[in-house]
Amino acid sequence: MQLRVLPTYRPTDLSAIFSPVTDSITDVTIIGAGPTGLFGAFYAGMRGATCRIIDALPALGGQLMALYPEKFIFDVAGFPRVLAKDFVKGMAEQAQQFGCEVRLNETVAGLTKIDDPAGGIGHFKLDTDGESYTTRTILIAAGIGAFEARRLPVDGLETWEGRGLEYTVLDPKLFAGKRVLIVGGGDSAFDWVVNLEGVAKSVMLIHRRDGFRAHAATVRQVERMQLLGKCEVRTFSEVKAIEGGDQVERVTILNNKTRAEETLPFDAVIPQLGFHSDLGAIKAWGLDTEKADIKVDRVMRTNVPGIYAAGDIATYEGKLKLIATGVAEACTAVNNAVHYIDPKRKVNPGHSSELKIFATQQLG
Repeated sequence: MQLRVLPTYRPTDLSAIFSPVTDSITDVTIIGAGPTGLFGAFYAGMRGATCRIIDALPALGGQLMALYPEKFIFDVAGFPRVLAKDFVKGMAEQAQQFGCEVRLNETVAGLTKIDDPAGGIGHFKLDTDGESYTTRTILIAAGIGAFEARRLPVDGLETWEGRGLEYTVLDPKLFAGKRVLIVGGGDSAFDWVVNLEGVAKSVMLIHRRDGFRAHAATVRQVERMQLLGKCEVRTFSEVKAIEGGDQVERVTILNNKTRAEETLPFDAVIPQLGFHSDLGAIKAWGLDTEKADIKVDRVMRTNVPGIYAAGDIATYEGKLKLIATGVAEACTAVNNAVHYIDPKRKVNPGHSSELKIFATQQLG
């Protein structure tokens, strides 16, 4: 989720200059349409709360669809392995069964807290670059916040972006029959070596040192592929230059130990160097933060009443940044948001199989 927020949080009573709250106010507005946000939307509907999802990206799924749609996920319940795009499809169907409003291609631009003159909880006015919305509570499920791929540290390479130099892979078929150079030593780099087998004409992986951050099992798999001649791995190697006409045609590789250079033919370069992430101006909302994360308590509350956070963007002692963790946190956040809106509503909804909202499905 690419989250860019302007510093407009103003905790003051502005009710006199805003229109009265109408039925258009939403119970829960979720910022971020990744797995955590989608499951939060499902849970809001299950609890009978009105819900809206806002995301700056053009499709549901957050980082999974924007960066890794063709990668397998192995650590979510119920699936020995599942393609990210297929996982998102199921989560989106589950999330929207109660009529959650979805607003894509909208970037959050500001937040104002509006107090209730009668002493109630008040509400928020949430602005995007397209619309303004009123909501009783907010769940921030924005993943790693604003993110941008780390660029290769070589001057002038930006001219090749989109012409064979690709920092994200959305469709492996685009590399069919091509000679591909992958740069990096982490999970994404090794995953794409594996996923492009049988698609690309050839694949070479280079890394600036001889230690890898990727999962050991994947490293062993790539090592076996190299022994079988299905790929090539070079360590202590870096991109020195890219050359070509309208598209990438050649890459000069530098051995950073011997300083030797070699120019080889390639049609595509895929750097997988990780991402820069930052909360940006969201810190101006008055939220307690730790680096690029938002601090929450055990019920996913931030220090600002009515604002919750879940998923990778939320932090607390013992935090695990996993999809499985994020969806559980979304349940906790939504249930407590419902109780915050109406203290008569229980935090714990009980088992889904016993809820009346699913009665027709059980009968069917």
